[in-house]
Amino acid sequence: MRSALPKVLHPLCGRPLILWPVIAAQQAGAGKVVVVDNPKRRLEDHLPEGVLLAVQQQPSGTGDAVASAQEHLDDDATIVVVNGDVPLITGEALAELVKAHEDSGAAATVATTTLDDPTGYGRVVRDEHGNVDRVVETKTEGDATPEQLAIREVNTGVYAFAGKALKEALGQLDTDNAQGELYLPDVLPKLKQAGMTVHGHPVADPTITLGVNDRVELARVRKLAQRRIHEFHARNGVTIVDPDSTLIDADVSIGRDTIIEPSTFVRGRTSIGADCTIGPLTTLIDSTLGDGVSVPHSYLVQATVEDFGTIGPFAYLRPDAHLHPNAKAGAFVEIKNSTIGRGTKVPHLSYIGDADVGENTNIGAGNITANYDGAKKHRTTIGANVKTSVDTAFVAPVTVGDGAYTGAGSVITEDVPANALGIARARQTNIADYAERRKQ
Repeated sequence: MRSALPKVLHPLCGRPLILWPVIAAQQAGAGKVVVVDNPKRRLEDHLPEGVLLAVQQQPSGTGDAVASAQEHLDDDATIVVVNGDVPLITGEALAELVKAHEDSGAAATVATTTLDDPTGYGRVVRDEHGNVDRVVETKTEGDATPEQLAIREVNTGVYAFAGKALKEALGQLDTDNAQGELYLPDVLPKLKQAGMTVHGHPVADPTITLGVNDRVELARVRKLAQRRIHEFHARNGVTIVDPDSTLIDADVSIGRDTIIEPSTFVRGRTSIGADCTIGPLTTLIDSTLGDGVSVPHSYLVQATVEDFGTIGPFAYLRPDAHLHPNAKAGAFVEIKNSTIGRGTKVPHLSYIGDADVGENTNIGAGNITANYDGAKKHRTTIGANVKTSVDTAFVAPVTVGDGAYTGAGSVITEDVPANALGIARARQTNIADYAERRKQ
């Protein structure tokens, strides 16, 4: 990957690569999931609760990686081994592999697929009975013969083993290969030599076993993963107007009859309700939207908009912005760490930060909460049914009571009582003949 970030921590549609096969294993019904890491243990903080971590002390090959997890492997269980860089594998595919393995009674089952161009993949060599004889690696020249290189059936790197047989075969591996590593596929001939059967389970869709070794392959896999996500939502009642210009992360949830307009990005763990219209040109990151919300041309990060909220165009909702039902944040409005009451409107050109605004209040154009004094941030409280005029600045901490008003152009530095009018501005002075004096 040519990166300081470990390959399996590179993001794919909102998840690190490693989480994709982990979640697939959980969906397949795995009773235990073990991830093998190196001694730096950089994967540990990214794993779901209950997933176990084993440490491979030296990068000595896939066989050694599995051996590093032996203490977690049960003799009587079916052990499924999946590469951490195969993100498109599905729970359904893993469950089918386990069933095929257990139905066959084999000691090992290799998930295989047939490729038009098998370059770089280990070739599956079958015996006269159609069972797998061995997998021949092709990483370096000399690993395979020309006849073996002509085979198009390849090892996907996904296996099912009988637990006890796997553990015994791992102890017999050696490094007699061009790489000087312990290859997991080398357990297959060991099992054959012990009189056991190795079954081959063909996978019809080769894309689900695609690996990622560089950023070009990551981009190819991302396109396939994104299509899968789009199709999932479309089949569940979501309209995605232009899938080619739309990004939706894997952990996003979207309600029925919601429309995602073009050039919209829905990231992280965003949740969108039913009957919403999102976009065009909108980004939602880790945000929560209720039903009937409209968000054109806007950017939301860790924000909450309850039912029938109206956002934008060109609004920016920052972390902990919380709009209650029927609230509005209009054109060129920025809100952060604030609650906006039910039915309250912040129509345009305003900044509301560190504030609590009550119900059915109208914030005039160009209003500002001056929440930072250079050392600390302070809150502004604006009550219900308040009407603030244009270009009002609230110097926090300050409170405006229910039903109050402010005069246009005011700088409010003191509390305004309920039902009062707060005006804080210099009196206007007109200087006669000013233009003539300037000429002179």
